[in-house]
Amino acid sequence: MNTRVIASIEARMGASRLPGKVLIDLAGRPALGRMVDRVRRAETLDDIVVATSDAPADDAIAGWAESEGIAVYRGSEDNVLERVLGAHREMKSDVIVELCGDCPLIDPEVIDIAVRRFAQGDCDIVTTTAPQSYPEGLDVEVFSRVSLETVAKEHCDDPEVREHVSVAFYRDRERWKLVSLRAPEDLHRPEVRLLLDWPQDAAFLTRLVGSLEAKVGPDFTTRDVLLAVDAMVGDPNARLADGSRTAH
Repeated sequence: MNTRVIASIEARMGASRLPGKVLIDLAGRPALGRMVDRVRRAETLDDIVVATSDAPADDAIAGWAESEGIAVYRGSEDNVLERVLGAHREMKSDVIVELCGDCPLIDPEVIDIAVRRFAQGDCDIVTTTAPQSYPEGLDVEVFSRVSLETVAKEHCDDPEVREHVSVAFYRDRERWKLVSLRAPEDLHRPEVRLLLDWPQDAAFLTRLVGSLEAKVGPDFTTRDVLLAVDAMVGDPNARLADGSRTAH
């Protein structure tokens, strides 16, 4: 029987710092559309599901996903763990690739590296975030649905686990074997922030994506991104969300 590898994208309209951020326009395409376009380029995935909430504000996300032919699952606004797990139960996933909707420049190559490393079978979770070596915003976690079902059963009353889904894997390193992906030297840029979280991020990413598409087209790589970021150093309009200049 084939192993079903499904990527879920957690997305809500109710972000406090940048409401509606997942559908904000980034150089002519909604941020979530940019992200889905890139996730679809991954070779190791069988499908994608957008995991959003059943809150009325998220009708917009569900409608957008359906118009794009993307599977969508709606669940609890507050219990993200159950929402993600519900999505993967519905998708009949064996392997979960967990992605957050604030990563519009996610790298399909990094997704493939993570899935292939997990497929070697000697770990419970593969992550790019512990420690961070890739730029922020290329964040990927891979684990089995069976493991997440266990986490949900054992930690159903833990507010941190309900909110952050995979945190239990990191808290108990003796039980869960974690493999951390280290970025190759030319992508080892943990100081670079490519997340969509603040209004400044939206302005920066719009300029970045517009420049990249004009120069190399829509299928730009992370190497292209970092070259463009470095070229923007010194531009007072190219700042990270914390107010600092883009990293060099």
